[in-house]
Amino acid sequence: MSLIPATILTGFLGSGKTTLLKRLLSEAHGQKIAVIENEFGEENIDNDILVTESKEQIVQMSNGCICCTIREDLRETLQLLAAKKRKGLLDFDRIVIETTGLADPGPVAQTFFMDEEIAETYLIDSIVTLVDAKHAPQQLNDRQEARRQVGFADQIFLSKTDLVSAEETDALIHRLKHMNPRAPIKAVHFGEVPLKEVLDLRGFNLNAKLDIDPDFLKEEGAHDHHDHGHDHHDHEHGEHCDHPSHQHGGHGHHHHHDDDVKSFVFRSTRPFDPAKLEDFLGAIVNIYGPRMLRYKGVLYMKGTERKVIFQGVHQLMGSDLGPQWAEGEERLSKMVFIGIDLPKDILLQGLEQSLA
Repeated sequence: MSLIPATILTGFLGSGKTTLLKRLLSEAHGQKIAVIENEFGEENIDNDILVTESKEQIVQMSNGCICCTIREDLRETLQLLAAKKRKGLLDFDRIVIETTGLADPGPVAQTFFMDEEIAETYLIDSIVTLVDAKHAPQQLNDRQEARRQVGFADQIFLSKTDLVSAEETDALIHRLKHMNPRAPIKAVHFGEVPLKEVLDLRGFNLNAKLDIDPDFLKEEGAHDHHDHGHDHHDHEHGEHCDHPSHQHGGHGHHHHHDDDVKSFVFRSTRPFDPAKLEDFLGAIVNIYGPRMLRYKGVLYMKGTERKVIFQGVHQLMGSDLGPQWAEGEERLSKMVFIGIDLPKDILLQGLEQSLA
C-alpha cells in the first residue's frame, strides 16, 4: 500500500482554517480526505454539517487541546484510521490534520518521523499556515505560537487582505519573509484556495530544490547583517501604539529585528568536509534543536559528485544523496535555517569551519 499523504493545517483563530477545510471537503474532486480535527477553540466545525455535506469520516479527538498530549492522541488516531482503511471499513486517500489556533506544529510533524508504525503508513506532505492579515501584526507581536506557525510553514496563505491597506499587507509580507523565506506567501479570499495549492506540496521531500525568497536573499546580501536599513516602517505606528514590541525605546520599528523567529542563509562555493560538517550539525541540533523549527540544505560535499540534501525539524535531521552536479553547473552549498533566537554568528562561523 502506498503511503498516505498528510497535510498539517495550522493558523490562528479566525484566520479561516475552517472555511478552507470545508472547501477542501466539499470540493474534494474525487479525492477522499479524512480530517482529524481537535475539538477546541471557538471555530470548531460543527460535526453534523461536515459529515452531511461531504460524507467524510471525521475523527474528533476527545482530549480537546492538541498541543500538550498530541503525540499519543494523534498516533492512536492515525493508527486507528490506518487499521480501518486496511480492513476496508474506511476509504480515504489522504489526511488533513487541523491543529488548534495555539498549537505548535512541531510535535505533530515529529510524530510522522519518530513513530515507526506511523512512518510506514503515512508520509507528511507539508505544513500550511493561514495568517489573518488584519490581526496578524498584533498576534505576531504577542504570541510566540503564531510566530512558530509561520516559521514551520511550507506554504503561507494570507487571508483578510481586503480588510487592510496595501501598505499594511506589504509590511506584513516583508515581516513574514524574514521569519520564513522558504514558504511562498499567497493572499487568498475567504479561504478560497485551489486544491492543488494545498495538497501534494511535498514540503518535506528530500529534493534538490531549495527555494528561498529572492527578495529576502537580495536584502541579506545587500546590507550589513546588523542594519537592514528599513526605516520606512515608521509611519505605521502612531503615537498611540501600544504593542509590547514597540514599548522599548522605539526601535520596534525594525520589525523583524524583534521577532524571535528568524531565518538566515549560508552559502559557499567551497566544498564541505563531510566528517566536520556532520560533527558540527550534530552538536548544533543537540544544543539548539528545540529552537530550530525548519532547516534545509543542498550541499556541495568533498568526495562525491552528487548533491547532498539534508533537512530537519527540531532535533530530527535526515539526509540523502541527490542528483549529480550537472556539467558546467556552479557547485554551491546553500542552507536555510529557521528558528527561535538561533545564534546566527555561531552557526555561520561553525559552517565556515566545516568547509574542506
